[in-house]
Amino acid sequence: MAITTGEDEDIIYMSAHGGIEVEENWDKVVEVKIPITASDEEIKKIIKENVPADIKDKENYAEFVYRLYKLFRDLHFAYLEINPLVMVGNKIYPLDFVGRLDDTAQFVAGKKWGNIEFPAGFGGELSPEEKYIKEMDEKSGASLKLTILNPKGRIWTLVAGGGASVVYADTVADLGAVKELANYGEYSGNPSRTETREYVKTVFDLMTREKHPQGDKILIIGGAIANFTDVAKTFDGIIDAMNEYADKLKEIGIKVYVRRGGPNYEVGLKRIKEAAEKLGIPIEVYGPETHMTEIVRKAIDENKVA
Repeated sequence: MAITTGEDEDIIYMSAHGGIEVEENWDKVVEVKIPITASDEEIKKIIKENVPADIKDKENYAEFVYRLYKLFRDLHFAYLEINPLVMVGNKIYPLDFVGRLDDTAQFVAGKKWGNIEFPAGFGGELSPEEKYIKEMDEKSGASLKLTILNPKGRIWTLVAGGGASVVYADTVADLGAVKELANYGEYSGNPSRTETREYVKTVFDLMTREKHPQGDKILIIGGAIANFTDVAKTFDGIIDAMNEYADKLKEIGIKVYVRRGGPNYEVGLKRIKEAAEKLGIPIEVYGPETHMTEIVRKAIDENKVA
């Protein structure tokens, strides 16, 4: 048997013909769709009614499948397979198992998983800063991602939203400045003020370690128009980090470009502009009336980024 996730339901595969020849007997595999809103009683009924006819102990098998499916959901598996599965009398013996966990559920189910570590993308080694953000992400319902591309780069980004982070990085590349792109990442999913502050402090720490020979470094604070992220709250977190790193930011030289929209964006833009000006940090601030990536072009043109 196997369980996987679909767009609107989970799917259970059951067959009395497992083992290495399961693919050759795929016409004998029963596919059962479980709606994500189904109650426990409904799930039991659906499974019981669909147990393949050639499985002898239907009651015992159906109960096993139901319990395994509950485990599948509780531990946030993305895929689970037992093949072969052997029944002797009223006992069931799983002889081989494969499972795939959803790492984005680590903040919910991580304690149940135990000491499971997910490998870095493409087998890369995480820097201490990337590892710190990854650990924050695992403990949060928000999405916090950071990849260091070029620690000596001139263009640094703080982008809200996974899709927006791709668009901003692509725009930097399209405008011929990809070699100066220092980082890739996102903060989204309505992170708290504290989470945002810690994320931004990590970026600022990397950004302020040395000056750039061509001039001021560029910080792009961007994003699309948020649906539910409180822009003012996350900007308060950015301002907290900016206050803490103000001296270092001014020492290495920095120009900030901001474009944001969404709940409380007017308040957030006003606060960050006032905070930066008070600290003596050059800043340009734009709302949703400005195209999302226009600040990238402005930053590259105005600072003559090669």
